[in-house]
Amino acid sequence: MALVYEIAPKKEILDKTVSFCDTLLSIRNDLSGKRVIWTGRVDPVWPNQPNANPIQTGGEQGDPVGHLATCAKQILQTCATYNEVVPDGDPHHFGKTYLKRAKRYVIEADKTVDQHILKSLLTLRNGKHMYFSNASPYKTGLPVPWNQQMMFDYGFMNLAQAHELLKDAPERVKLYDQIVKSNIDWFFKDGVSRYTDKAHLPADDWGYSMPQKTAEDCNHGSLDVAGVYRLYASGRYGIHAQQLAPIANTVMDVVPLSGKEYAGRLNGTSGSGNSKDTKQLRSGYLFTAQFKPQAYQQMMADAGIKSGDSTNRIDAYSRFLWVKHERSRGNASAAQD
Repeated sequence: MALVYEIAPKKEILDKTVSFCDTLLSIRNDLSGKRVIWTGRVDPVWPNQPNANPIQTGGEQGDPVGHLATCAKQILQTCATYNEVVPDGDPHHFGKTYLKRAKRYVIEADKTVDQHILKSLLTLRNGKHMYFSNASPYKTGLPVPWNQQMMFDYGFMNLAQAHELLKDAPERVKLYDQIVKSNIDWFFKDGVSRYTDKAHLPADDWGYSMPQKTAEDCNHGSLDVAGVYRLYASGRYGIHAQQLAPIANTVMDVVPLSGKEYAGRLNGTSGSGNSKDTKQLRSGYLFTAQFKPQAYQQMMADAGIKSGDSTNRIDAYSRFLWVKHERSRGNASAAQD
């Protein structure tokens, strides 16, 4: 919905997004349930398994922070709505106007960052690289996997953008941007294995988390790529099209298998579980069509987006619309460049 709103900022889209974010915030642990989690506190989090013992948290905490911050940012970018009353009756008392709702989302997203993510869940090492803390029962002391880094980055980036629009917390903006920049640079500098694929083009492979540098499964890889693209599209972190183009080559030259199947790993092999081969291309990879325009039609078809057909995959459809929008604006570049 956020992607589509960026293309066409219609009030109907924003109102539905606000409705989802209101529900999301209302069920946060400190506002509903109030369970004591692994920290020994009733932290402002969204537990995956609320009846586990202990209740763990991981990278998934970045996504709801990102959702709240994204909605806030999009309201703050739409000045004409600031003093309008949100037509939902403010069922959770988060603010009657769009501006008040946006400010509340930012406050609450920062609260999760301050009182859990940076307080207990993450340790920043070696120039703000993300590791799970030594106290975390989940992946204790280990580097945060790339897909989960992208979840945290989603929250940090959109909070930085929201605070810039509010002009209220320059130190937060600086910190959030530093964390994102440090970790995306870590990915491209130390996490990626570069090689020449069977089409004689540059291609990339990487692992699930550092220090692995190969055989990322295509399930998590789709999340990785969607996250990297999100940071690229922001224009904030110095990511260039030339860095994403080899990923497009991997998607088209390495992942496809014979018989309309797609490998379970980025290196062209398959296994079980998250590494099992699939019948359709996962939607996170659709963003890379922007960097391999000659493969645009094929990529979309491989994800089930075909002219004259229909789809129930909202993730694939919204990403298709985004790439189509970017192509219409002339934002496409050949992977060989």
